[in-house]
Amino acid sequence: MKQGIHPPYGPVAFRDRATGRVTLTRSTLVSREIDRVIEIGGTTYPVVDVDISSDSHPFWTGTARTLDSEGRVEKFQRRYGRKA
Repeated sequence: MKQGIHPPYGPVAFRDRATGRVTLTRSTLVSREIDRVIEIGGTTYPVVDVDISSDSHPFWTGTARTLDSEGRVEKFQRRYGRKA
């Protein structure tokens, strides 16, 4: 790998804005605001706020709604189908 062209890779805390849950991982992504840090276990990490994570996404929380697709093909056939 070439030296000096890659962004720094280090620990970052991602915080879900809806639930407040913090996930600690490693990333090249850093917060745009320099003073955004969080302390976890006596160590400070840069924090990045995210709108949706697996903690608040409707699919993963079980609150996702499914559309009733029954009868849609018949409705299409009635409207645009071949005429006898």
